[in-house]
Amino acid sequence: MDAVDRAILFQLQQDGRLSNVDLSARVGLSPTPCLRRVRNLEEAGIIQGYHADLDPAAIGRGFQVLVQANMMIKDQSTIEAFEDQVREFPEIVECRRMFGDPDYVIWVATTDADAYERFYMTKLTNLPGVARMNSQMTMKMVKERTLTL
Repeated sequence: MDAVDRAILFQLQQDGRLSNVDLSARVGLSPTPCLRRVRNLEEAGIIQGYHADLDPAAIGRGFQVLVQANMMIKDQSTIEAFEDQVREFPEIVECRRMFGDPDYVIWVATTDADAYERFYMTKLTNLPGVARMNSQMTMKMVKERTLTL
C-alpha cells in the first residue's frame, strides 16, 4: 500500500459515497487507475464494505449500555454456545471476547432503560456459563470509534 492508496482510503473514510470521478480528482489520479486501485483495495479486504452511519435515537436504539460479562464455565462448548446466542440478539451491537478481566465486553442498544431491563432479565441473564455481569450506562458519547490511517 502506497501513499495514493492511503489517500484513497482517507477520502473514502470521509465520504464513502464519493463518485469515482470526485475521488480521483481528490487523490490526483485519472478515473480509470483510481477505480482499479479501489477495486484492488476491496479485493484485498482492506476496504471491507460501505455503510450508512445511523442516529441511534432516531431508530429507537438511543439507550446504550456497556455490559461486562465474566464467565463461570469456560469450556469450549459453553463459550461457543454463549457466542452463538449473543450473535442472535439484535440488541447486542458489538461483543468482544477479551484477554484478562472481564471475559467479554458487550455493547447493547435499546430504546430506553425499561427496554434494557426487559432485555437483561429475559435474555442476558439466560446466557450460558455467565458468572456475573456489570452494566454501565452511557452518559455522553465523547468520541465515536473510527479507524484512521
